[in-house]
Amino acid sequence: MDDADCVRHYKALANVERTFRTLKSVDLKVRPIHHRLEPRVRAPIFLCMLAYYVEWHMREAWRELLFADEDQTAKRTRDPVAPAKRSEAALTKIATRRRDDGARVHSFATLMADLGSIVRNTCQPREAAANSAVFDLTTTPNATQARALQLLEGIEPTAAAQM
Repeated sequence: MDDADCVRHYKALANVERTFRTLKSVDLKVRPIHHRLEPRVRAPIFLCMLAYYVEWHMREAWRELLFADEDQTAKRTRDPVAPAKRSEAALTKIATRRRDDGARVHSFATLMADLGSIVRNTCQPREAAANSAVFDLTTTPNATQARALQLLEGIEPTAAAQM
């Protein structure tokens, strides 16, 4: 590994710290685990890591909808010792709080709350006979919700997930 790669990998430790902070407080809000036996601790920790893995994929897929910088190639090629700089597109997105198409930019929490307003209701008459019609009615997603769901459909399973 050359010097630049070594520094990049060292700086990636910040992602590990951010992950644990996310697990404990910000998004996933995992409560303390007070089990004493190893088999009882393994399952909750596995579920926490799985939840974070899903969240990471969601954040990556939703980069265009969030305040995240979409230019990831510059991150891999820039001098790792120099201060990180956001792309002009990211700075514009942050300053205007709007995407290129004029839609509002979200944080992960606000996008999840927006998606949480999509509901499916099972409808059945009150005085229903045994053979009466029962149907599901789902709210129509708005443009942002539809785009978020479309981006999630585009997630490709990784080699590790296929094992």
